[in-house]
Amino acid sequence: MTTQMVHSDVCIVGNGAVGKAAALGFSQAGLRVCILSVAVPAAMSANEHWDVRVFALNHVAHDLLSSLKVWDALDLARVAEVDAMHIVDAATQSGGTLDFDAYGAHIEELAWIVEDKNLNHALDTALKFARNVQHVTGEARSLQVNDQQALITLANGDILSAALVIGADGAQSWVRGQCDIGIDYRSYGQRGVVTNFACEKPHRGIAHQWFVEDLGIIALLPLPGQRVSLVWSAPDALAQELMQQPLSVLADRLAPYCADALGALTPLQPEEIKAFPLQLLRPHTNIAPRVALIGDAAHVVHPLAGHGMNLGFADVTCLLTEVNGREAHRDCGDQRVLNRYQRARREEVAMMQLTTDGLARLFSSDLEPVRMARNFGLNLLNRLPVLKRKLIAHAMGK
Repeated sequence: MTTQMVHSDVCIVGNGAVGKAAALGFSQAGLRVCILSVAVPAAMSANEHWDVRVFALNHVAHDLLSSLKVWDALDLARVAEVDAMHIVDAATQSGGTLDFDAYGAHIEELAWIVEDKNLNHALDTALKFARNVQHVTGEARSLQVNDQQALITLANGDILSAALVIGADGAQSWVRGQCDIGIDYRSYGQRGVVTNFACEKPHRGIAHQWFVEDLGIIALLPLPGQRVSLVWSAPDALAQELMQQPLSVLADRLAPYCADALGALTPLQPEEIKAFPLQLLRPHTNIAPRVALIGDAAHVVHPLAGHGMNLGFADVTCLLTEVNGREAHRDCGDQRVLNRYQRARREEVAMMQLTTDGLARLFSSDLEPVRMARNFGLNLLNRLPVLKRKLIAHAMGK
């Protein structure tokens, strides 16, 4: 066997939506791109079944995907606009409430609910027509860096060389580990249980969220038509119980919270339910010599605000801006360029991690003084439209 050397300007390790968006962005900027994945990715078909994994994409994600010519390639008939949010502290009958709506924020929509398969199918389709993008399948064994380039050696002996390596390989990032980047990690002792239902009443584009202490955080997000997507951040033991029950039983458990607004829930066919562990992950840095981390490789947050994917797309937007705006004498992996990327992302990521972690802790407390304080805070914030608009703008990435 002969060893192959694959040269590129940017080598992206990982084949998720964030990595694909980065590949498209750098390709459209005229750079040579290599995408390394451990296996041939399964084709994302646009079949009629509703995917249980969905994302609430904000305006930063929308703008990036539009600039990459991906947004219009989505099946927009399967994309639901979020026009309002209704948040309830359901720990007591007199729990606080908080409402956001697009009209009050002077915008057309708060967010868009997009299925994972819809998003990836559009990205895959765009990549088929992208210039200077090479896909490589193989197991990475080592990452070495010198002044001129980064070198990834694969199990079969092939070598990938690039001026910049991007770690888009998830929370257990191989790239991050090769760079000896330390992490702060904490498990929330919860799992995100996801599935879909038809609802008896129109959802009117409203995303509902209930904080229920011992039961975790229940969210029902609008899908097109009279359908909703459940994201239940449930304690591990409860999550295991929910996974073992028929979806009709799960619908009955949700009825006390959503029956007034949505009516009876009916499982979509074919029935499908999934769960994934919830954790907080803070790498000590998101860069190393000739390496940048994006997406879950760079940060993992609690999904109660639905911003994990949005943070990843914001990473891509920022990295593209810094690389495309670099001085002529610097290559795309120059340390000065990477330092700018790190500084630009530090504040937003830290704020989102602090906010989601703080809210997860606050609403899991059953202490009466804490209950009273959070109910008062929710009700007070609900009466302050200027502050609510600022919170919405932050959530939108503005």
